[in-house]
Amino acid sequence: MFTGIVEELGEISGRQQARDSIALFIKGKKVMPGLEVGDSVAVNGVCLTVAQVFPTYFYADVMPETLRKTNLNELKNGDKVNLERALPAGGRLGGHFVSGHIDATGKILAQRKESNALWLEIGAPAAVMNYLIPKGSIAVDGVSLTVVEVEKDFFNISLIPHTAKLTTLGCKKPGDKVNLEADLLGKYVQKFCAELFDNKNLQPVGRDGASGAVDRQAGDSITYTLLKKKGFF
Repeated sequence: MFTGIVEELGEISGRQQARDSIALFIKGKKVMPGLEVGDSVAVNGVCLTVAQVFPTYFYADVMPETLRKTNLNELKNGDKVNLERALPAGGRLGGHFVSGHIDATGKILAQRKESNALWLEIGAPAAVMNYLIPKGSIAVDGVSLTVVEVEKDFFNISLIPHTAKLTTLGCKKPGDKVNLEADLLGKYVQKFCAELFDNKNLQPVGRDGASGAVDRQAGDSITYTLLKKKGFF
């Protein structure tokens, strides 16, 4: 588990290509002290397992499924990457819960400056857009960010100078691919509600303790009004 608070910009110092997989050698400074084989490190938001540790870099294998779902296959020697070690028990949660399991990649559609802020417009598939809400959380290349605006197939984020300077996002250009992970809590809520309303014999408990069967009609969408009508509030 990660928080989306990037510790440092690392660098790809080597790459070994196999038929359907790759191995990455990743140079770092802050993440290296105490790093051990088997530890998890988020690389551009992708949870990778440390396979070997050297004085100034570590080695990790990237399997085919990860290459299909992320932008790691595009990395070249010298490229910068966002690095974050796994959250220790009792550690400070500065961002939001980030699993390091990418839902899909998105594309930078536009970039603009507004005073000290850098705005990015990011196109994304339904697998991500379905979980986004204004002022909700999303991890973009492993960076915990607040969603500003949500449209049908894209969303906007605004970066403060600190984030733009200390992560790869400050160097992104229109057309660049980014790893996207929607808010984990939102996924569980969506799954719970979907299963809830697939059960036609659901027995909600009202505030007075009474229960009554919910007969979900075809075409009903899950809204606050519907939940209230069925006795959940």
